[in-house]
Amino acid sequence: MKRFMSAYGNHTIVKLAIAAVLAVAVVTVYPALGVATGVTVTPAMKGHWVNSWVSMPQLTEPNNMPPAPFTQDNLVMADATLRQTVRVTIGGGQLRLRFSNAFGGTALPITKVSIALPAGGQAGVGSIQAGTARPVTFQGRPSVSIPVGALAVSDPLNFKVAAGTNLTVTVYLAQGQASNNITSHPGSRTTSHLLAGDHVTDVDLPGATPTDHWYFLSGVETWAKDGTAAAVMLGDSLTDGRGSTTNMNNRWPDQLLDRLRTRHGADEVAILNQAAGGNRVLNDGLGPNALARVDRDVLAQSGVEWLLVFEGVNDIGTADATAAAQQQVAADLIAAYEQIILRAHAQGIRVYGATLTAFGGNSPYDDPAGYREAARQRVNQWIRSSRRFDAVIDFDKVTRDPANPRQLLPAYDVGDHLHFNPTGYKAIADSVPAGLFRRSPLPPGFGFN
Repeated sequence: MKRFMSAYGNHTIVKLAIAAVLAVAVVTVYPALGVATGVTVTPAMKGHWVNSWVSMPQLTEPNNMPPAPFTQDNLVMADATLRQTVRVTIGGGQLRLRFSNAFGGTALPITKVSIALPAGGQAGVGSIQAGTARPVTFQGRPSVSIPVGALAVSDPLNFKVAAGTNLTVTVYLAQGQASNNITSHPGSRTTSHLLAGDHVTDVDLPGATPTDHWYFLSGVETWAKDGTAAAVMLGDSLTDGRGSTTNMNNRWPDQLLDRLRTRHGADEVAILNQAAGGNRVLNDGLGPNALARVDRDVLAQSGVEWLLVFEGVNDIGTADATAAAQQQVAADLIAAYEQIILRAHAQGIRVYGATLTAFGGNSPYDDPAGYREAARQRVNQWIRSSRRFDAVIDFDKVTRDPANPRQLLPAYDVGDHLHFNPTGYKAIADSVPAGLFRRSPLPPGFGFN
């Protein structure tokens, strides 16, 4: 080596030789990227993992636990099959599943898992299409035990799904979870099915017990081409879809996805709904506060390039209806938005802000003196004018009643003067410019604001 270096008088060729060795090594030491060891990378094999569907993990409240007999004292779903349907937002030929035990009181032992296509392609059905069930493995094994607070990602599985279609995931727990603290997403707006015994690959589940909640499953990832990326919608019940139709996937993020799929250049965007009813930005409510869950629900998701923040109404509505309390909550919300923007920008994620929609006439949020409305206006003014977000979508302007701006347009109101019906959710979805989700170079100084 000394003679080699002295013959050339510099390190240039040595550096080139080392670089060549490292380039070869990339192919052989990263099989988890979807490339088999020793296989030459071809353009067709290039890509990355992108989350195609998610549900925000929560600690399950007593009234959202699995129905009898699947919940007992310190034991849930023993010797039980759980079948759930989810709607993937981007298509692909290879999938991975994510299971969460974020709030479990004990380890979560999953015995078997399968994926399949639901009967008729429908959401919320208990039957699958015959011949489509495929076993899911974890490091080559059919079972996995997920420690308290942890996440388990399955092995990649060759399974072709189209964007915007439904997928069935069936889980069997032989032992069940030995706790009444379990992880779920109560606001599924989708029916799941429970049946005693092992029925992971059965076409039908006769006599199964329906329940409109998701349990344990927190994500579906797709191996996608390089141009594909994900957008996270961070929110509360207005994004989780209260007022939408069960098993119809007509929340506003669903309807946004439908619109993007018709637009060239925006049809490779995964829409990830990370919202929960009752969620707040500043304090825990139903689920951890938004500041606490940004790392898990945004930064730790695969392939995220955009974040849309539409949350804060519950903070205003639960703070005392006094001038001092509402001035404080408005200031704290603005500071929280700044924190979310800073943390997302540090990861190269663009952040869009949505104005808070009206709640005039809602009980208990609306107050006669208008202190909460004043706080909403102050927050919205900052969202519109501060230029801290990379873009602003004015959901308030789109959905308020021009004759009474403190209230929702009656045609959009589900009836409680806070949540939307499917028509209102469509108006929200239609107001989001598709161009916000086109990939482009980041501006100079991005991430340093």
